[in-house]
Amino acid sequence: MTEAAKPAQRRVNNSSILVGCVVFVAGMVGAAYASVPLYRLFCQVTGYNGTTQRVEQFSDTVLDQTVKVTFDANTSSGLNWEFKPVQNSVEPKIGETVQITYKATNKSPTPVTGTAVFNVTPMEAGAYFNKVQCFCFTETTLKPGETLEMPVVFFVDPEITKAEETKNIRTITLSYTFYPSQGAKPVAGLQDKTGETGRKL
Repeated sequence: MTEAAKPAQRRVNNSSILVGCVVFVAGMVGAAYASVPLYRLFCQVTGYNGTTQRVEQFSDTVLDQTVKVTFDANTSSGLNWEFKPVQNSVEPKIGETVQITYKATNKSPTPVTGTAVFNVTPMEAGAYFNKVQCFCFTETTLKPGETLEMPVVFFVDPEITKAEETKNIRTITLSYTFYPSQGAKPVAGLQDKTGETGRKL
């Protein structure tokens, strides 16, 4: 290569590097935006990190064996709500569809919209904890001083008794944390204590 051709070659190499960097950065940004919904989908499908399952139908199998389900309720520091389960626990048969209720009261002087994230512990049980109906599927708006009872309809999949890592589970805890609504929120809380509007559920 002649000396005169070397600067032109360097310019071509520099342009190629620049284009490669731009493509790499664009790809990373796209991956970052895609990672959140993909992670949510992964959690919902696998029950990873205690994420419960959302289903449309009830279980068609009910076992004689029971499992204790306890309930936990929390609010973030930015939400002036009182939030608690109406009952502390239930002990349904595995596969039996049951309805329980949480209650929320807006203690602030203005209407407030909240979003609940949730999970179950032990985390291995998440793949077998099926919700048919839940206030956590959508946002909930409360007027000043308003109290709302919010049902949750669920069942524990009988398959939980067959998997080696879950067959000895006797107690499951369902936890919710309410946050002020600021657009899309994760459906499952990472280590948190995780259709229609909340009123219509």
